Amino acid sequence: MSQQNQRPPDEPSRVLNFGVQQYGGQSSVGNQAVGPNARAVAGRITVQAPGADQLARVDELILLVERLLEEHRAALPDQEAPRVELRRLREELAEDSPEPGVVRRALDRLAAFAEPAAPLAAAVAELSRLVQSF
Repeated sequence: MSQQNQRPPDEPSRVLNFGVQQYGGQSSVGNQAVGPNARAVAGRITVQAPGADQLARVDELILLVERLLEEHRAALPDQEAPRVELRRLREELAEDSPEPGVVRRALDRLAAFAEPAAPLAAAVAELSRLVQSF
């Protein structure tokens, strides 16, 4: 490499890369914009409120998780924390506009607590699937 093409190590590269890279996993991508002056414009976005049957199913699953927490109490390393998360989830879902982050964290924590008991883990997974479909 000639002297005139070398740049000091602390000088940033002049090559601009506005690409997006992803390795592994699952990706659900909506509108994207990459690069200078890029814009992503969404059309009309609608969110359908859960129906009465979906809300009833959520209530059933919460009661099932509550029952399974009791039945598999001995298999769980922490008996109180899952109940706290379930109560937090129930309270958040009862709000007029539940905060998605609060709901997601409660479901994630419940799933982690439920791992030692397969029936409990399955019920929490079904509850998560249903709640995320709203």
